[in-house]
Amino acid sequence: MAVIPNQGSTGGGDAVTLTGTHFTGTTSALYGTRRAASFTVLSDSTTATVTPSGRGAVPVSVTTPGGTGVVGSFYYLPPPSFRLTTPPAGPLTGGNTATLTGLGLYTTYEILFGAQAAAFTVDSDGQLTVTVPAAASAGPVRITVRTRGGTAGGIVYTYLNSPSLTAVTADKGPVDGGNLVVITGAAFTYTNGVTFGGTPAPSWRIASDTEIHALLPAGALGPVDVSVLTLGGTATASDAYTYLGRFAVLGGASVTNTGPTEVTGDLGVSPGVSVTGFPPGQVHGTVHITDADALQAHADLTATYNTAVAQLPDAELAGDLGGQTLTPGVYNAPTSLALTGTLTLDAQGDRNAEWIFQVGSTLTTATASRVVLVNSADARNVIWQIGSSAILGTDTAFTGRILALTSITLNAGATVHGQALAINGSLTLDTNTITRPW
Repeated sequence: MAVIPNQGSTGGGDAVTLTGTHFTGTTSALYGTRRAASFTVLSDSTTATVTPSGRGAVPVSVTTPGGTGVVGSFYYLPPPSFRLTTPPAGPLTGGNTATLTGLGLYTTYEILFGAQAAAFTVDSDGQLTVTVPAAASAGPVRITVRTRGGTAGGIVYTYLNSPSLTAVTADKGPVDGGNLVVITGAAFTYTNGVTFGGTPAPSWRIASDTEIHALLPAGALGPVDVSVLTLGGTATASDAYTYLGRFAVLGGASVTNTGPTEVTGDLGVSPGVSVTGFPPGQVHGTVHITDADALQAHADLTATYNTAVAQLPDAELAGDLGGQTLTPGVYNAPTSLALTGTLTLDAQGDRNAEWIFQVGSTLTTATASRVVLVNSADARNVIWQIGSSAILGTDTAFTGRILALTSITLNAGATVHGQALAINGSLTLDTNTITRPW
């Protein structure tokens, strides 16, 4: 004889089949002292019943004209309860694991996320491990757990769209890290990580669903991928951030100085070995003379120079830049360029706007000339690739990263908000101020 199934809800209403002998003429079926909500004799050996409400373990008995017999036992189970212990959200594709903990879960036979059935494993009466099913669209759904003891629900799980990444601002900074950038995109609310070149950001915060503020880790010179990891997936922008070097001044053959020059950033020489005039010049950084850092900086400078040379120009320049206003782009001057007066670089509100000036031979500025940045333009995004030498006139206020194949000369009082880097020749200073802008 058997009671199948032998477990059910305290509220009753479960279909239970009794098997045995001599059921013909059954007049009642009892669960403990309570009559079955209904019963139907299917054959002399089978009776279908619907359980009444009850509690605990009770005997199941059948009464016929021939007497009363106990068929077996039925166990009333309390209704389940559960909570979601892992993050309450995940990707539309599903496949991630969720853990449900609670009570009365041992007899679970179905779990639904919305209307979608989920595969699961019963770990114990207090825990279920669930593989989240896929969904057709993003948004919240309710989790339903069905057990022999009843049904529990009300817990919400949210399906998420995959994130997207549109911009990193500012998109350049020091190899030492420590600077703050803003990452814009979409579906950032459930972000659980931000990486730069695979290295986790030391700290970050979700400003909104479309914006993250992140502190940069240290990195290697050059461009790196930026990734935002969310519960809905990962968004990666290739080469979206560029690490820039520590050097404000670098000479290929030598660095010479006259007067109280101020250099903010590292100063070095490679492959030459001569640095003179410090003091009276002051370096607010480290001086490197053909050491490992200077050798690497020289190699990195050469690579950056070659990359700038390889860019396809958007427009050609000739003569004097004075009085012009230029928007972002790649500008090519086949021979020499001059600057008399003021050159204005207009970023038009884009902090990541870039300028590359490809100068075939020399760049020469007149006394008191200026390069002015407006509308969010940034000195770190201005490259002056000089095919021969750069000569800045007295009291010139220059902006950008000067990458000269041969030499750089800064006359008295000239200032550079950027870098002065010479690959093969000398860098000559005279009472100047050079400030690395990061």
